[in-house]
Amino acid sequence: MQSFIGNVMSENNEQPFIKIKKAGSLSIMLTGRNIFRIAAAILLFYLINPFQYIKPQDLPAAEYGIGGGYYSEEYISDDEFEVMLIPASLESVLLEADSLSRTRFLFYDSYMVKWGDNISTLAIDFGLNQDTIISVNKVTQSRLLQADRAIRIPNQDGIFHTVRNGDTLSSVAEQYSADQEDIKIVNELFSEYIKTGTDLFIPGARFDWGTLQEINGDLFIWPVSGAVTSLYGYRRDPFNRNITQFHNGIDIRGNTGTPVRAAMAGRVGAVGSDSIFGNYIIINHHSGYRTLYGHLSVIRTRTGANVSQWEHIGDVGSTGRSTGPHLHFTVYKNGVTVNPRPLMR
Repeated sequence: MQSFIGNVMSENNEQPFIKIKKAGSLSIMLTGRNIFRIAAAILLFYLINPFQYIKPQDLPAAEYGIGGGYYSEEYISDDEFEVMLIPASLESVLLEADSLSRTRFLFYDSYMVKWGDNISTLAIDFGLNQDTIISVNKVTQSRLLQADRAIRIPNQDGIFHTVRNGDTLSSVAEQYSADQEDIKIVNELFSEYIKTGTDLFIPGARFDWGTLQEINGDLFIWPVSGAVTSLYGYRRDPFNRNITQFHNGIDIRGNTGTPVRAAMAGRVGAVGSDSIFGNYIIINHHSGYRTLYGHLSVIRTRTGANVSQWEHIGDVGSTGRSTGPHLHFTVYKNGVTVNPRPLMR
């Protein structure tokens, strides 16, 4: 087949046109007017867009999970759209993060403690509370956190609970005001059964005030100002250097008559005098703590009295088995003596 294309003048020589001729077919005259008409028809086609009349059920199914679906007839006005963009209050924006927060499986990153690090700065750096870092790493005295120690940094806040005899998932959740399902998810539990001795991570849980103060060494104030002359632990008997004995408190030097303060608020459990501690005071505190103040020259409180922290309860002396004026200070935890020093500010 052959074709012929050429410019030809019209009979009246007014308008040029293009003549396309193919063998065995009709001749097509493309005048300027015809070109304009074709362009107008194409524009009109796109403006009318006949595909908008396709019904939802005629749409092809989505392939590979991308696209597809149905058209929605819902219409949102410009006013409604602006309202959707503007939050009702700043609070609604701040709460959005919480609404997106979900209980997650527990996993850890590792971090090597550097010089100058402490529990407080680490908590800020990693966006966690102090309780979380303390519990996950079984820190008993936060002030003794050492450099070059590898610690675990969890992906969420919470503390561990060691399951005791009689514990149930329900009782543990109630103890920490936590949700049972959250505990199951984070610990990957598939039933309500929890085994004694298991460490359960309780998401969002915190230590009670006393426990955190104890670990941070902020539980007690110094009952008297002065140098520590004898530490907690084994020592030589001050009256017989050939004998080694256990000293169940610390001795703090002071002048006779120096005020002795209650190291923490509590209720006076006993006052009295004996051959060892001389004049003494015992105060009962929360969380199983009890303090003893010995060798006093004067007792300024009574049994059953409620005392506040820093309250003047007696005076330094040298009564009982003593080599000179000082205060003997003992701390008991659930009836057992503990070293007072790590618990004092």
